[in-house]
This record gives sequence, C-alpha cells and structure tokens, in this order.
Amino acid sequence: MIRDTRDRILDAGLSLFSKKGFLGSTTKEIAKKAGVAELTLFRHFSSKERLFEETIKRHSFLPALKGLLPELKDLDYREALTLIAVRYLERLSARSGLIRNMHSEIHSYPAKVREIQHNFVAEMISTLASYFRGLQESGVLRDFDPVITSRAFLGMFFSYFTSEEFMADRKHRFARKDEVIREFVGIFVSGTAAQAPESRVSVTGKGQSH
Repeated sequence: MIRDTRDRILDAGLSLFSKKGFLGSTTKEIAKKAGVAELTLFRHFSSKERLFEETIKRHSFLPALKGLLPELKDLDYREALTLIAVRYLERLSARSGLIRNMHSEIHSYPAKVREIQHNFVAEMISTLASYFRGLQESGVLRDFDPVITSRAFLGMFFSYFTSEEFMADRKHRFARKDEVIREFVGIFVSGTAAQAPESRVSVTGKGQSH
C-alpha cells in the first residue's frame, strides 16, 4: 500500500539520520533500508531535504505536544507542566541519536535544512504558547509573553537533557529525573501563576489549597 511504503521510508530515514546525520545519509541508502527503489523514494519525497522535514515532523516532540493539548484541559497547571516535561524528556531520549547529529551538523547544514529546523522549533514553541495564552485568558496565569515563556520552558528541559545525555559523566549527573522535573516545574509555576505559588493552580483558574 502507498501509506505502508511512505511509512517504511520515513522509518528508514529516521534510522539513518539518527546514525549518520542528514549530511552523512544518502537517499540511496535510505531507499535500500526501506526496501524500495530510490526512484520510489523520490515519488514520495521530492528531495532528501523534504524527507528530512517529514521525518522531523513525525518523530519529534511536536506531534506529541499537539496530541497532549486536549488532555491538559483536565489537569491543573502544575500537573499539566509536569506531564509536558515528562513526555518531552521521553521523546528527547528516544531521539538522542538524531539530536546529537543535528547538533553536530547544524553549522554545516544547507540553508533549506536550517530553515526546516527553525520552522520546526518555532511551531513547537507556538503550540505551547497557545496553551499558556489560553490559561492567561482564563485568569490562571499572569501577564507575560507566552512565546518567550514557551521557549524558556522547553529550553530549560532541553538544556538538562543535553547536559545529561551528551556532556555529564556518571559522577556529575543531576539528581533523579523526577526530582529535576519537580524542581523545574515548581520554579516555573511560581514565576508564571497568577496566584500564590503555595496554592494549587487549576486550569479552571480556581486555586485549590493543599
């Protein structure tokens, strides 16, 4: 089936981009791993850049974050941020090879690939910003720039991930991941909630005292 072929190509792209990077992977290798002819790959994706873009869209945190938004409506603010952080770190860990290669190659990327990466990050930030904006409108959160704040939230967990995954040795690792998430989320809630941080902040705007 057409969709099955497309899925196989995307999975093969993820595998090779994760192992060899965008620059080190060829469409010939990706097609071979997917079990299709290179011409078939190009029927589905007009270029390696297009395949890379679709691979990032499917396997990054962005679709997971979009899928989380309805679920967040039933959680209080602290619980929602905790869930986002947990899922984000899970996805980063699952894609550590791809992320490592993207970091090492970014300055060598052609302009089109840098644009793909920029657009992907911008969309992820915009998606989280829409969540914050909705809570501001309902009075749960104080007034702040939701785009800048989204970048800060994702950035602090991405920084934690990269320091643990790529830089720290076992002797210099942070505390347990769940403790880090709890502390980071607590700091974030204290700085963004419209009410006293010692109150439990719900998405309905009604604080529930502990």
